Amino acid sequence: MTIDTEAAGKVLSGLRPFPVAITTIDGGFANGLMSLSAGAASIIPEAPRATISLTKYNLTHDMVVRSGVFVMHLLSAEDDRIEESLEILMTLGGSSGRDGDKVGKLRTKTGVTGAPVLLGAHSYVEARVTGTLDVQESSIFVGDVAAAEVLHPGRRLQIGEAWSKLPPAWIEQYEANHGPQLANARSRRFGDAG
Repeated sequence: MTIDTEAAGKVLSGLRPFPVAITTIDGGFANGLMSLSAGAASIIPEAPRATISLTKYNLTHDMVVRSGVFVMHLLSAEDDRIEESLEILMTLGGSSGRDGDKVGKLRTKTGVTGAPVLLGAHSYVEARVTGTLDVQESSIFVGDVAAAEVLHPGRRLQIGEAWSKLPPAWIEQYEANHGPQLANARSRRFGDAG
């Protein structure tokens, strides 16, 4: 059977409109990244859960495995907040935590889980991991929400809007950095034949 990967991409990418900043802490070192794979994971209003999917290539993945905590942030699209939203996106999405401290470049406070909360974000939920699903190249983490706050009300930044405002040189560097992550994911999913 042949899969129409272009059609699948259009359908599935439509389910991920919001870029989400994920932060965590492990052994006193804070780190984070940008993801398009996050969401709600409970229908019980008084017991909310969040879900994130992180590729195993990323340092943040291993840190969430060890620490069992994460903070999921939405970014603001409001005119007076957009520059800080783009700074968060470029800082967390532009390099690896293996290359140095990314979170220290951003305004933060310590959350109830000990993980950093990004003060420039639109809103956030902090979570403690309650379940993990291994899906070869990624892990899907589900966490009970331990804290939540709307820091800056207004519109939330969508990925299309964010991408249209990012500097072309940054996008070019992101694409170059994304290559090894994609190769790692293919290798984990398909083996050496991928």
